[in-house]
Amino acid sequence: MVEQPIVRAMDARVGDCSESGQEMTTTIAAPVTMSGLEQDYGDTWIETSDQPSGTAVFDATGDKAAMPSWDELVRQHADRVYRLAYRLSGNPQDAEDLTQETFIRVFRSLQNYQPGTFEGWLHRITTNLFLDMVRRRARIRMEALPEDYDRVPANDPDPEQIYHDARLEADLQAALDSLAPEFRAAVVLCDIEGFSYEEIGATLGIKLGTVRSRIHRGRQAIRDHLAANSGRSAVGGAA
Repeated sequence: MVEQPIVRAMDARVGDCSESGQEMTTTIAAPVTMSGLEQDYGDTWIETSDQPSGTAVFDATGDKAAMPSWDELVRQHADRVYRLAYRLSGNPQDAEDLTQETFIRVFRSLQNYQPGTFEGWLHRITTNLFLDMVRRRARIRMEALPEDYDRVPANDPDPEQIYHDARLEADLQAALDSLAPEFRAAVVLCDIEGFSYEEIGATLGIKLGTVRSRIHRGRQAIRDHLAANSGRSAVGGAA
């Protein structure tokens, strides 16, 4: 039996994924610009359509003359890439940086692109850039730590896990932010982007069993986080 994604008592739903390769999503109106997208995220857990406005699919044929320009790439795919970057990073600054770097990588490598799922390629580049960003920041922070770092309380929050500018549903974004980046990427790709386990494995470069484990553990961690915070909220309200 395939485990079901996180279920919330709200109108919005997240996409389901399975090992069949079939995607299940709910359509929303997609903004055309990044600034509009940031406003739409407000305090709501928003889903995306597989074919939102302005995300026409590029079908590479090997004909260099048919390769799209930079403007065409950005116009067709910017919204989708930005949505994924935003969900992974949790803040608009990092999402914009990741989006820009993704398109730089794509444009430089476009002539070497092999026919296939172009949007899957975009997702893979965006996700790997996010993971690289987190690892790089963690390494920089570790190098800057004082010599007496071992006396810092172990329950202090891990810096790379903290994203204070989240605009998704507050408790859900906090739960996502509490996940290790590798777990967060797997959950986002599965439950929000609607990827199959096989597609997630190919995107992250991990085995199918690892995909299942990360999604299962990530979902359980989100449930635990939501339950714990719900309890604290109830106690605070009663006081």
